[in-house]
Amino acid sequence: GAGMGAKGLWALLAALRAGWCLLPQAGYLHPDEFFQSPEVMAGDILNLQVYYPWEFLSSSPCRTVVFPLMTSGVTYWVIKSLQQLDICSSCINSYTLLVSPRLLFTIFSFILDYSVYRLAPSWEADPWKTLVLLAGSYVTLVFYTRTFTNTLEGLLFALLMVLVSSRKSDGSLAAPTSSPLIGIITTAGFFNRPTFLAFALMPLLYWVGLIVDSQKSIKTVIHHFLKLVLYSCFTAIVFVTADTVYFSSMGLDDFYSIKKSSLFDAIGQLNEKIIVTPFNFLSYNFNPHNLALHGSHPRVTHFTVNGIMLFGILHILAICAGFKMLKKYIHQVIQVRLCYHGSSGLLVRSEGNPTLLLFYFVPLAFLSLFSHQEPRFLIPLILPLVLFSMSHNRAVRWKQVIIVFNVLGALLFGCLHQGGLIPCLFHLEQLTHSPESSNHPRHYTLLFAHTYMPPRSLLNIKKSETHIEVIDMAGSEEETLCQTVKWQASDFTCNDCYVFVIIPGTVRATITKCGVLFKNETLIFPHLSMEDPPQIPFLFSGNWRSQLGLYILQVDRDQ
Repeated sequence: GAGMGAKGLWALLAALRAGWCLLPQAGYLHPDEFFQSPEVMAGDILNLQVYYPWEFLSSSPCRTVVFPLMTSGVTYWVIKSLQQLDICSSCINSYTLLVSPRLLFTIFSFILDYSVYRLAPSWEADPWKTLVLLAGSYVTLVFYTRTFTNTLEGLLFALLMVLVSSRKSDGSLAAPTSSPLIGIITTAGFFNRPTFLAFALMPLLYWVGLIVDSQKSIKTVIHHFLKLVLYSCFTAIVFVTADTVYFSSMGLDDFYSIKKSSLFDAIGQLNEKIIVTPFNFLSYNFNPHNLALHGSHPRVTHFTVNGIMLFGILHILAICAGFKMLKKYIHQVIQVRLCYHGSSGLLVRSEGNPTLLLFYFVPLAFLSLFSHQEPRFLIPLILPLVLFSMSHNRAVRWKQVIIVFNVLGALLFGCLHQGGLIPCLFHLEQLTHSPESSNHPRHYTLLFAHTYMPPRSLLNIKKSETHIEVIDMAGSEEETLCQTVKWQASDFTCNDCYVFVIIPGTVRATITKCGVLFKNETLIFPHLSMEDPPQIPFLFSGNWRSQLGLYILQVDRDQ
């Protein structure tokens, strides 16, 4: 009965994951969920006006284009083809531009569920109960349905853990996995995010230990490593070729034509300098000045803040278990009673599952070496953490705490956090593409202030269209903001111009000091800006919706 209940609960949570993606989720986690994939591909595939981030400029290529093309690029190509074939006359709109890449990532997210089902028996955890813990985590519901490179990193890490597993799903011993897939996934993960090597280190060492223990012939061991290196090099050549062609001046049409030719012919056509994006990424991030531009954090932020923010009590349980095991091993060394268990050392599976703790803490420690530390960098660690938490039913006693934590996390990051910006872009897309606007051409100026960077692609503006201008003021000071708004309001060279200011309710009072009149106010609720948080007393007043809303204010140019 308990098993059937766990299966039903997992199915319900899986449906929630897919349904919430289609709804869609309004929360806006971080600009990178748009500007590292969908925004770039919308410009390249759909010919829309977008903002290209510096990582995708030919002058500073730091991101591979392969994964954006395989994910957002494919979904945008599909909806473009459907519209061209008249199967769907208006397939390209703000909703499909947002949801189609997210839906693909949501489908991919079930790789995590598959990995848990395969790995749980090996670590003395009930597969279905562990699946419920995974599927009920707000990290899975929110972060793994977004178009982050960190999401792909987590999925590749999960596949690597499955490949190096020494046991089948029924718990029986299995031969070490063949090297080619491990080489391909490791190299692909490195090109997606070079930090993948931190996640791959322990699985690879674990796999090496299994290879050495299971093979009596040194010739067989060398054969495994040669195949690993061979397939890694082949994968790297594919990525380098694709990136070099893309970031050259040839454009996507030439990119696709070269893809159809043989790999070596493609390499022969490259006249530009070979581009290896992970090396550019590492070169940039090893410079402390560059990292400081994105924000510097104490080295313990991942351990003390981000881990708890993402995983709550599970992170704390892992830390406590880690200290307990470390104390135990140190005590054994002091007492000279430490037993030697073979080449795998601490990696042997024991009552405490130190391997899973190493899979969790070693990547976390490596990521902590960098001063720029964001919570999303840790989302790949959810797999070893849920496996560890459910081995010996460690997390069961904390069930109520886990439920409350994940409900609050889902509401905060899936609904509230910058939650008005995407509905605002939907509204503005409909406004600027309304029949009235089409019949009587107008010029629209959309001025965003104190919000996350708006993804221009969701406005669905063709590159040939010049009647819509987007101005991102970011977190501009009051004086700069007022000067810009006044200039837009007093620009009488344009007769049929409409100026809209998009600003959170928490800084609504600032815009009233600019001496500009507004009309047609639209309040989008909810919207929580952590950069301009609401004042607690206002949340208990009659004006609380304004504090948790995003305003679209039309400038009254007639006045």
